[in-house]
Amino acid sequence: MSRIERRFAALRDEGRKAFVAYVMAGDPDEATALEVVKGLPGAGVDIIELGIPFTDPMADGPAIQAAGQRALGAGMTLAKTLETVRAFRETDGDTPIVLMGYYNPIYSMGVDAFLAAAVEVGVDGLIVVDLPPEEDDELCVPANAAGLNFIRLATPTTDDRRLPKVLENTSGFVYYVSITGITGAGAANAGQVAPEVARIKAAGGLPVCVGFGIKTPGSAAEVAGVADGVVVGSAIVERIGRGDSPADVLAFVKSLADAAHGV
Repeated sequence: MSRIERRFAALRDEGRKAFVAYVMAGDPDEATALEVVKGLPGAGVDIIELGIPFTDPMADGPAIQAAGQRALGAGMTLAKTLETVRAFRETDGDTPIVLMGYYNPIYSMGVDAFLAAAVEVGVDGLIVVDLPPEEDDELCVPANAAGLNFIRLATPTTDDRRLPKVLENTSGFVYYVSITGITGAGAANAGQVAPEVARIKAAGGLPVCVGFGIKTPGSAAEVAGVADGVVVGSAIVERIGRGDSPADVLAFVKSLADAAHGV
């Protein structure tokens, strides 16, 4: 079992839902970002999504776009993102880390080189939002063969004809995008999300985590009531962007995690 699979199994045994936090690698600078990442497990985060900064993040809203620009301006790269994971693993060998981003930086490094480096530093999974299932041979299949979970996004427009293709090589969990549009836009509605989560779970049997539009402890608790986990990114990244201290950012993360865990 991968770290991701072990974490979901443990959460099921505990009767809890997963709380997944997204932060951008290198935002606002490498040292501060690493301090935040290292503090996430202590704030109650079950799975860390670590963003790979990229110049053209087409699925992301203003908050995460700005985070990527701050990170790039501070000199962050894919290679340094991997080094962030290595540094995290010096003190935490249990918390799953998923790299989330776009294919261009991986392609530029080279798929084989990237996968070897990712496995070596302790990455557990990948979310690459601009590679559709029709391109699975490009990265998804090699990633699975290397022992990395490849986590696919499903959306409100993923109908029953499309869903089996989306799930075909997906592993770890499914990330359900609760709204149409970019990150940080709109608000998740638990009543609308619930039947979609049930449909996706019935089709693939994997845990389903819901992201996009979850910004407060209240919304985290509501969505956790109908999903296997909740993902929060923009609301956390916004606090980093406005200059909150790592301690204040982590306190906010803890309020979200407590809500998702039913505390």
